[in-house]
Amino acid sequence: MNDANHGQQIAEDSIRFERLLPGPIERVWAYLTESDKRGQWLAPGTMETRQVGSFALHFHNTGLTPDRTPPSERFRRYDGSFTTNHQVLRCEPPHVLAWTWGGGNEAPSEVTFELSEAGDQVRLVVTHRRLADDDTMVNVASGWHTHLTVLEGVLQGRRPAPFWPTFEHLEEEYRCRIMSPRT
Repeated sequence: MNDANHGQQIAEDSIRFERLLPGPIERVWAYLTESDKRGQWLAPGTMETRQVGSFALHFHNTGLTPDRTPPSERFRRYDGSFTTNHQVLRCEPPHVLAWTWGGGNEAPSEVTFELSEAGDQVRLVVTHRRLADDDTMVNVASGWHTHLTVLEGVLQGRRPAPFWPTFEHLEEEYRCRIMSPRT
C-alpha cells in the first residue's frame, strides 16, 4: 500500500489525509455533497449545503464494493445498514465542507474536506479533529483511508478493493502507527 496515502497524525487528537483525484473540482465537490454520488464511496443521505444544516448518513459499507466480503466477527454489527447524524459546520462551495461526526455521550468530533485545484487534478485534504482517544483515532484513520480508497477507484473508473478486508488490514497498520510510539 502506498505510504503517501496513509493518514498523518497532525495532533494528539487529529489525523489528516491527502489525495490527488481526477478533476474538475466541481466533480469532486459533487461526490462530497450529492447523496447518490457520496453513496458510492461513503454513505448516501440528503445534505443541505448550508451552514448549520443537519443531515443523516445511511451507511452500508459492505455494499460499497463489488466484492461483498463480510467483516470479521469483531465488526459484524457494522455489516448491515446504520445511520449517523451530522451537523454542517462550514460550507464554501466548491472548496471547504466541514461537519460534526459522532457525539452521543461525548462531544462530536469534526471532519473537514478541503478541495483545491492541482493542474488537471484536485487535491482533497480530509482532516478529522477532536478524536477522543487512540482507539478512536485508529478506527477513524482506518475508516477514512478505506473510504477514500473507494472514492479514488470510483473517480478513476476502476474496481475498488473489497471494503472490509481493506479496512481490517489498515486497522492493523494504523494500530501500529498510532499506538506503537506511545507504548
